[in-house]
Amino acid sequence: MKITEHISASKSTLFSFEILPPLKGADISELWHGIDPLIEFKPSFIDVTYHREDFVLKRRTDGTYDRVPTRKRPGTVAICAALQHKYKIDAVPHLICGGFTKEDTENALIDLNFLGIDNVLALRGDARKGEGGFIPEPGGNKNALDLIHQIQNMNGGIYLDEELTNANVTTFCAGAAAYPEKHMDAPNLESDMKFLKRKVEAGAQFLITQMFFDNNAYFSFVKNCRENGINVPIIPGIKPITTAKQVYTLPKIFNIQIPVALTNELDKCKSPDDIKQVGVEWAIEQCKELIKGGAPVLHFYTMGKSAVTKSICEKIY
Repeated sequence: MKITEHISASKSTLFSFEILPPLKGADISELWHGIDPLIEFKPSFIDVTYHREDFVLKRRTDGTYDRVPTRKRPGTVAICAALQHKYKIDAVPHLICGGFTKEDTENALIDLNFLGIDNVLALRGDARKGEGGFIPEPGGNKNALDLIHQIQNMNGGIYLDEELTNANVTTFCAGAAAYPEKHMDAPNLESDMKFLKRKVEAGAQFLITQMFFDNNAYFSFVKNCRENGINVPIIPGIKPITTAKQVYTLPKIFNIQIPVALTNELDKCKSPDDIKQVGVEWAIEQCKELIKGGAPVLHFYTMGKSAVTKSICEKIY
């Protein structure tokens, strides 16, 4: 079932969350242990991140080094298939540009279509560690807009091989990322809004936002989108602060701001448990206000840990 169909069929705010594939070599049961406690809240969908390959340096016997590609969290497509089989819940795989040629992307979409997966989240993806900025794969999509075009082409039966005739028409519901406080690479919010509109015009049917801690940023962003003719569902992304370190790392990594009122409360904390409690309480109030404000879905970035998300959902669902 498509995300847009879930939203249009519901009269209340839905629940969804994101998970990380297990580290290479880990057992999938660890993933199930993180999902099981959240099933009682009837998630409409679960999205699964994709992590591009990185490089590690391996020393040769002569003292020089080779750059060897490695992927730490493989298995996104397989996990989505297992999720739908085990829980009968729609899985939404991330598709990224980094590390993929267009042919790789086409083959991944063919596999997803065979598996009956209706939704994908189209993302540019992050730069590799050590690279000054994002560098697309030779023969790959340069950004999320290009990726959405490729998905929509397949929805129209247009594949990379122009000689194909009567090619299967896919029906993917493509989503895209949105940034209430602007994407880190965008020069300003207005420029970011123009690019977002191009993604929607290209075929993005729903948006999931980057995490934020000030609901005014989300509500202002939604208003700005509507004024610019972006009328697809905009799903807020929620990530409670659980450690003191996150107060300083999250703004750097995700180009977001932590409200003064929240940092003031965190400054009063005497222990890690106090910090986690403040983060949970803040997220609960965020969620209540977002529901009141008409958010179609609350989407939680669980980072593989469900206990905190469960404690929030118990108060709002």
